[in-house]
Amino acid sequence: MSKKLNELKISTPGRVCLFGEHQDYLKLPVVACAISLRISVEGHRRDDRIIKVQLPDISDEETFSLDEPIIYSKERDYLKSSVRVLMKHGFTFSNGFDCIVHGQIPINAGTSSSSALIVTWVNFLARMSDQSQILPDEKLAWLAYEAEVLEFSEPGGMMDQYSTSIGGIIAIDFYPETRVTRLNTELKTFVLGNSKQPKDTKYILSHVKDQILAVDKILRNIEPEFSLQTVSYDDLRFYSKYLSDSQYQILEGTIKNRDLTVLARRELVRKNPDHKLIGQLLNEHHNVLRDMLNISTPKIERMIKAALKSGAYGAKINGSGGGGCMFAYAPEDSERVKDAIEEEGGQAFIILPDSGSRQEIPEVVK
Repeated sequence: MSKKLNELKISTPGRVCLFGEHQDYLKLPVVACAISLRISVEGHRRDDRIIKVQLPDISDEETFSLDEPIIYSKERDYLKSSVRVLMKHGFTFSNGFDCIVHGQIPINAGTSSSSALIVTWVNFLARMSDQSQILPDEKLAWLAYEAEVLEFSEPGGMMDQYSTSIGGIIAIDFYPETRVTRLNTELKTFVLGNSKQPKDTKYILSHVKDQILAVDKILRNIEPEFSLQTVSYDDLRFYSKYLSDSQYQILEGTIKNRDLTVLARRELVRKNPDHKLIGQLLNEHHNVLRDMLNISTPKIERMIKAALKSGAYGAKINGSGGGGCMFAYAPEDSERVKDAIEEEGGQAFIILPDSGSRQEIPEVVK
C-alpha cells in the first residue's frame, strides 16, 4: 500500500476549444487544447476531519466537516460534490485538509476555470485519501465530470474535464462511443483575450442545446434514422421544409461546425501541420459561431478583428459564448497581437499548449 502523503500541490491547465464549440453534448467531435494558464491546490493533512479551503483570488473561504453528511449549501457546490463523488466510488478520508487555491485562468470566461479547479481538487483528494490513489487521466476526467455536471444536472459535455485532465491537444469522439485521441501535432503561440464581459454559461449552453435538441427531435419523429452524427451537409436542404428559419439556421451551423472539426483534425494529426490552414479554419469556425449560433459579442468581434489585422493567422470566440474569451493563433507577431487585443479593452495572455493535471512538489511522507 502507498504511504500517505502529508502535503501536496496539484495544478491543472485551462483549455481552449480549437474546434467543435457546442458539439460535445450532441456527441459530435471536438478538438481541444490545454493552455499554459493553470490553477493549483496546495494543502496538508489535518489532525481532525475538517476540510478548510482558502480561495484568496475571489476573497472566499470554505469549511466543512467530513464527520457530517455532505449537503450542498449553494448552487454548484463543487468542493463538496467532489468529496461526495469520490466517497461514492469507495474513497475514504481519515483526515481533513488545510488547502489554498491559486489560479491564473480567467474566471467565468470560457477557459474552463471551474473544470480545472474540480480536476485539480479531485486529483488532490484521491492522492491524499486513505487509498493514496493516482488516478489515470481518463478516470480523473470522468470523476470530475460527475462532480461538476451529473451531480447538479448541468447541461455541459465532457470536453472540459478531458482536456484539462489529459493536457496537450486532444480530439474527442463521442459517437458511437467516447474515444480520446492525443494529437502529436506541434502548434505554436496563441494569444488569449479576455473580454472581461461576464457570461451566463449555464443559460447559453442550455439555450443553444435546447434549440438543436428540439430540431433533432422534430427530424427524428419524421425520419427515425436521422442523426446529427451522420447526416450529410448536402442533404440538409431536404429537411428545411420541416423547420422554421431559425431552426434550420442552427441545424446548418451545427453540421458546418461538425465538418470543420473533422477537416481540422485531419490536418492536426500531422506532426507539422499547415499553420496558415489551421488559422483559416479557425476563422471559418468563428464565422459559424457568430452568424449561425449567435454567440459572439460586439467587443469580442472588435478584439478578433484587431488580432487578425495585427498578424494572427486566425481567431475565434472560445467557450459557450455570450462574453468571456476569444483566442488568436499567432505563431508570428504574438506581442503585437497581444497589444492589439488590449487596445480594444481586452486582457491578453500569450499562451502555449500545456500538459495536463500534475503534481507540482515532491511527495512528503512520514
